[in-house]
Parts: sequence; structure tokens; C-alpha cells
Amino acid sequence: QVQLVESGGGLVQAGGSLRLSCAASGRTFSRYAMGWFRQAPGKEREFVVGISRSGDSTYYADSVKGRFTISRDNVKNTVYLQINSLNAEDTAVYYCAAGWIATRSQYGMNYWGKGTLVTVSS
Repeated sequence: QVQLVESGGGLVQAGGSLRLSCAASGRTFSRYAMGWFRQAPGKEREFVVGISRSGDSTYYADSVKGRFTISRDNVKNTVYLQINSLNAEDTAVYYCAAGWIATRSQYGMNYWGKGTLVTVSS
């Protein structure tokens, strides 16, 4: 069992940056691939970015390449999402998820956090 708690969301102006964190409980964090998903108002939840168990492989949605960076610290049991050049389309609840396999599919993730809201003002 893994419990995930996101933090770092908030209100930011367009063009600004945020760093989201996701802290995981338990001693098995390094066994999980991690991912960030987001759900904008009135839209389906979508994949944003993922990272392998060791952190040596990352994969991004095309819409965020070059602006979003995922990283993880397996000692601190934390995964991070650095978001730069924010725009209004990035407004969403951002969810952290853990899965046994590295996948872009939300159905492949086993554990979810409750999310953190990012609001971008223009």
C-alpha cells in the first residue's frame, strides 16, 4: 500500500513557474513507476508525465514537452514536477500516481493522491 500526498499547487500568473511535490509513504517507493496526471474543468483526466522506478527514463505528453520536468528522489520518497511557462490550458487538478509498470494510461496506475489545484491567471 502506498499513500501519496501532493503539494505545491496554487494560483500563478501566465508565464510563471511552479514546482509540485508528491510525497509517498512506505518503504517501497522505489518499486513504483510514478506519474503525474491532470484534470481540467469539464475535461477527462489526462496523462502529463511519467518516470521509471530508478528515474533514468521519463516520458511526456506532447503538450508539455519542453515546459514540464519530472524527477524523483528515492531516498526522500518524493516525486517532483517542475512546470515552467504556465498558460491557461495548464489550469487543472494535478494528481500523482504510482504504478507497478511505467505507463501513460491512468488505468495502469495502482495508487493515487487526492490532487493539488493549479490555477493559471492570464
